[in-house]
Amino acid sequence: MKTLISLSNRMMQRYLPDPLIFVFILTLVVFLLGLAVTPSTPAEMVRYWGGGFWGLLTFAMQMVLVLVTGHVLASSPIIKSLLGKTATLAKSPGSAIILVTLVSLIASWLNWGFGLVIGALFAKELAKRVANVDYRLLIASAYSGFVIWHGGFSGSVPLTIATPGHFAEDLIGIIPTSETIFAPYNLIIIAAIFVVLPILNRFMMPSKEETVTVDPQLLEESLPAVAVEENKKLTPAEWLENSPIVSVVVFILGLFFIYFYFGDSGKLNLDIVNFLFLFLGILLHWRPKNFLQAVANAVKGAGGIIIQFPFYAGIMGMMTASGLAVWFAEIFIQISNDTTFALFTFWSAGIVNIFVPSGGGQWAVQAPVTLEAAASLGVPAAKAAMAVAWGDAWTNMIQPFWALPALAIAGLKAKDIMGFCVIVCVVTGVIISLGLLLF
Repeated sequence: MKTLISLSNRMMQRYLPDPLIFVFILTLVVFLLGLAVTPSTPAEMVRYWGGGFWGLLTFAMQMVLVLVTGHVLASSPIIKSLLGKTATLAKSPGSAIILVTLVSLIASWLNWGFGLVIGALFAKELAKRVANVDYRLLIASAYSGFVIWHGGFSGSVPLTIATPGHFAEDLIGIIPTSETIFAPYNLIIIAAIFVVLPILNRFMMPSKEETVTVDPQLLEESLPAVAVEENKKLTPAEWLENSPIVSVVVFILGLFFIYFYFGDSGKLNLDIVNFLFLFLGILLHWRPKNFLQAVANAVKGAGGIIIQFPFYAGIMGMMTASGLAVWFAEIFIQISNDTTFALFTFWSAGIVNIFVPSGGGQWAVQAPVTLEAAASLGVPAAKAAMAVAWGDAWTNMIQPFWALPALAIAGLKAKDIMGFCVIVCVVTGVIISLGLLLF
């Protein structure tokens, strides 16, 4: 195992470029594939690319806020103390790897945005307190829990088809989460990953000679406290900037909205997670000036997300408008039968996800051809939908797109963790494949 991990890490360090270069390469690959396997002309592919370029602006802002608000909340004194106390449960490098994997799995199962941020933040706290733990593996383990998000409470595909008015309702009707998220085969897959993944990450620990540690002092992000001199006469502007009253009043306003939102049967989605993080951060930093300093510190890591999302939106535009995404799906559907359909749909969705890393966007592209084929083979629509959902989640392990928030928090590059993530992708792929095929 150690030899395999060492080889994987060396390969990633040598050949995996920066995520920005990776998305440039993906853009060219999709452009050429569109010319090769679809009737699209070069001019049309360029138009598809440019036309889709700004299609993820809303989502990009949501992801920036996931990073910033999560980072701000975690840098507050109370949350830092809580994470630190939880980190003391780990007494050795091995237990630290297992603990961060379990925390990430639980958080990602509850909500994918929460899981992306809390796992990386907790990993940093563990790195400060546990000596001789490989920092790269720690962050990779924190990210690895994200593999189950689409089988959890925030899975966009199962939640979409359970909502009245979804675009495929005329074809499949409303499918309750009891047939998707809480279906026995899905719970078996989740349980298997909960058991196997912490053990796998623990066994991936490098030898002592190859372990890469980090100086705990480099992970400290102490924010300068705001000193308010009691005898100094503050200007009205300074008083507002340093007044806890302002923070408390704004927090209460946000609290009322949250009360009304869930009172009206609102669901836990990415927007409400960001809202919760934002207003808790305002309260827990106490003074507005402290909060603003925390935001300024957090924003530094958001550059990769801001600049790369438009390129992925452009790729998504080419994949959907040219018919490439459907072409990938149809290849696997054509060789499927009622037994292997879910398995091959899962694999095809995993391939498409590398180019269209958006659960909702991928479902919109693959749903028509997948559901039609499932109906013709007698495969339940719920099973077909979850096969797409799991494929979307699975190859996130080798897609730097979703790792950007965790990498920004950790201060690492994609190639630092992808050697471990490749192994996670292979093993979880086997687990999910068997779950879809056998149950």
